Amino acid sequence: MAKQKIEKTNAARLLDRAGIKYTLVPYRVDESDLAATHVAKELGEPIEQVFKTLVLRGDRNGLFVCVIPGDKEVDLKMVAKVSGNKSAEMIPMKELLPSTGYIRGGCTPIGMKKRLPTFIHPTSCDFAHIYISAGVRGLQLCLNPHDLIRYTEATVTPLFAEESADEE
Repeated sequence: MAKQKIEKTNAARLLDRAGIKYTLVPYRVDESDLAATHVAKELGEPIEQVFKTLVLRGDRNGLFVCVIPGDKEVDLKMVAKVSGNKSAEMIPMKELLPSTGYIRGGCTPIGMKKRLPTFIHPTSCDFAHIYISAGVRGLQLCLNPHDLIRYTEATVTPLFAEESADEE
């Protein structure tokens, strides 16, 4: 039986051009549940390895991107500080497509309309590969986190309050 051909996204074509290895991994979309936890369950992968892309606006420096594990939430005070802002907030959903070219559930740090400062959580480096959106709902990119960091020129930094180290 022939394998169904997966259409390459703009993000995948950009990685091809940069010579970065990746795998396109389709998953079943549930329009009522666009959470990364659903994506991880569909992929059969640990949620810590499935990263979500968030777009925020700082009061001084404008838009920036945070890439964090799918089950975590950014600490707005922390991301404001690391991005050189006094305060930061998630952009309204209606601004996501015009600002990035992507929709909720299909936003990726690769190939946005304009290159934005990007910050990625250090746990990404704990894995040989991580999953991020390929730029559309229903398709993930599986790639080496170091390749993603280099390509997006991301800063690796904590982006949420870390759990206590003595919790085991």
